[in-house]
Amino acid sequence: MISPWQRRRQPDDVPTPVAVAVSDFCRRAKAPAPAQEVREALALLSEEEDFRVRTLTDGEPETSPLGPFALVDILRGVPASLAAQRQTCGYYAVAQELAQVREEKTPAPPPVSTTPTFALPPTGAPPAEVDPKTGRRKSAKAEAAAVQERIAPRKRVTDDEDTLDEAAPEANPGAMSASQDDEEAPRFIKRELPRPRGRFTRVEAQRLSFLELTRAEGKATLEAAIEGTEHRYSLLRTLEHRYNGPRGELTQVDMENVLRQHGIMETLEAQEKRNLQTAYAAQRGATGRVAWALGLSPSELQRLTHALLLEEEVESLRERFRNEVLATSHLTHRLDLLGRDKYLADLGIQKRFTDSLRKELERLVKDSMSDATDLHSLANVVGRKHGAPAELVTRAFERLGLTESLRKQLSAQTVNPSH
Repeated sequence: MISPWQRRRQPDDVPTPVAVAVSDFCRRAKAPAPAQEVREALALLSEEEDFRVRTLTDGEPETSPLGPFALVDILRGVPASLAAQRQTCGYYAVAQELAQVREEKTPAPPPVSTTPTFALPPTGAPPAEVDPKTGRRKSAKAEAAAVQERIAPRKRVTDDEDTLDEAAPEANPGAMSASQDDEEAPRFIKRELPRPRGRFTRVEAQRLSFLELTRAEGKATLEAAIEGTEHRYSLLRTLEHRYNGPRGELTQVDMENVLRQHGIMETLEAQEKRNLQTAYAAQRGATGRVAWALGLSPSELQRLTHALLLEEEVESLRERFRNEVLATSHLTHRLDLLGRDKYLADLGIQKRFTDSLRKELERLVKDSMSDATDLHSLANVVGRKHGAPAELVTRAFERLGLTESLRKQLSAQTVNPSH
């Protein structure tokens, strides 16, 4: 039986229009997701279900938040309210992990042979050929071999092989015929094409003067540019392709001076604050993912946070997510977080989290040791008692370095069943 969290196709096979529609639907449902996560979710559906996806994404979300895996769950009959609740508690992060684990366990298909094969003509259709040397008719096998040899691709001989063949023709009797065949075969040499000219020439658009931005008409241009950007760095990248600076290239200082001159610097800063707050809340305090989502480098994100005086607010938000991670009691959620090394390292709590989870697993294993005979059954018992997938429990044993000690305890238990 196929699991509901098992791929029906590869993520790259998902049609781009369907993936774009789902991405837009998740954005409107207040759960934006990267393109790869959208494709991984749609890989759980077959091609015949794409029209159902488009029917759902064409409408407005009934509730929020709804990510791509929540959308898949809704298509399978789950109510939208339940899917939103699962999205909030991290259920679909575990589902994504299970889909990846099942894909890794699926055996790879056998490699496809790249050797070309050619269909041979029927033996009875053409008349038998006559050998010019002996004057006798060729057999069917000889005719088939001759046809296969004529239509098979010829192997090109490199310059090094040509040199070896010329140096030792006696050692390789077939080299003479091979080199003769290569000399007769046409050689294709890539020639240098001329550079495009006239209307096909590619040239950069001429930049406008910096004075255009300082005039009254430049205010409307800057306001329109601010609406389509997320922060001052992307605004600068947009303007520097169209305008020169007062002393050459347009710099960030020049741009900010013009914004203050027109009195719209406060508008940009307010928009930057909203975007930063939303990004930190969506990425649950992960600075690296916030920078990636906003298209910033770590140093640019740090400078922007400092310029907006949001350092204390950001640190308070990150501390809140640290406490949530360390205080969560749901075993499945904790096991899932164990696989997010970069997230834990970004929050600075990786060691504290792993030490706490190791102690908890040792306690749970101690209570379930008598019901297991090997490591696999032990993971099943722990997972069944506490509502966690056995695959995640097994992975936690390996990552926390508990595998060898647990095997020794199980072996000792088998030898001494009375204990």
